[in-house]
Amino acid sequence: MKKLINAVDDVVREQLQGMAAAHPELSVHIDPHYVCRKEIRQGKVAIVSGGGSGHEPMHGGFVGFGMLDGACPGEVFTSPTPDQMYECAKAVDRGAGVLFIVKNYTGDVMNFETAAELCHAEGIKVQNILIDDDVAVKDSLYTAGRRGVGTTVLAEKIVGAAAEAGYSLEQCADLCRKVNSYGRSMGMALTSCTVPAAGKPTFELAENEIEIGIGIHGEPGTHRSEMKPVDELTTILAEGILDDPAYTRIVRELNQETGQWEDKQLTDAPFAKGDRVIAFVNSMGGTPVSELYTVYRKLDAICKERGIVIERNLIGPYITSLEMQGFSITLLRVDDEMLKFWDAKAETPGFVKR
Repeated sequence: MKKLINAVDDVVREQLQGMAAAHPELSVHIDPHYVCRKEIRQGKVAIVSGGGSGHEPMHGGFVGFGMLDGACPGEVFTSPTPDQMYECAKAVDRGAGVLFIVKNYTGDVMNFETAAELCHAEGIKVQNILIDDDVAVKDSLYTAGRRGVGTTVLAEKIVGAAAEAGYSLEQCADLCRKVNSYGRSMGMALTSCTVPAAGKPTFELAENEIEIGIGIHGEPGTHRSEMKPVDELTTILAEGILDDPAYTRIVRELNQETGQWEDKQLTDAPFAKGDRVIAFVNSMGGTPVSELYTVYRKLDAICKERGIVIERNLIGPYITSLEMQGFSITLLRVDDEMLKFWDAKAETPGFVKR
């Protein structure tokens, strides 16, 4: 696999240097790696996320007005370290606290928890909210429970706008928890991807094989099958989401008073006729937008048949898996509060809404 790199060990550093040169409105730190806004008003809750590189524009491309205040990129498909998250949180804290939006991958969860403990010890108010929206598999190679995927993008937009509007840390956490509870996703792959350090595809697919239910790191999904027409593939993913039953699990959140982690039981209700949604059709990196519109065409028809009302949509490569060909669908049930913040202004390198 050919890649536009110099040396494997320099991939993320040189990409960050390029981002710094292209976007002077951002502050890009190299040691440790993190990206943050240069202008954040005093008294605003800071929204921070992060994860392994290779999913661009998420997360660094979403740093800017109306979305993230900071992002921590790890090495490709590798969790960022606690010191990255801690230093980023200190850089963006403006006295109202920091909300960490965390995708449910074991390394991310552990390291963000450690960073939250460091912040709490420093006197920075902090909370971690987990995104675990992938309906395809539970307890995968990288997770305990469901993986965090496409809903992450929608949460960063909606909660970022709420923080910009003056929501408190507790209000931002409540809203982020609601977005996660209302969002469900599923993806598929036509091809694998190649991590620079590995130099070979993460998994092998025969010429006419596809993988249903993959994760954003190329983790295996529910099954492999022969290639199918796009309408059939869209139906498989859409029905996987719409027919997903209520989902209950235990998450850990930080008690602001004691600094101790507490278990919280959450249950996501299934979709129902009459629900209003944001429909997000995402490229895994190698699939062109033109093909995503074919997916959206069928998704729109399925939603109408089910009595699901698409209020807004997002179509494009927003949470990718390097050069993987494939797509994912996210449906997020919305209310007026969420739509208001979805429609709010945002200006970032990878997401602009005016």
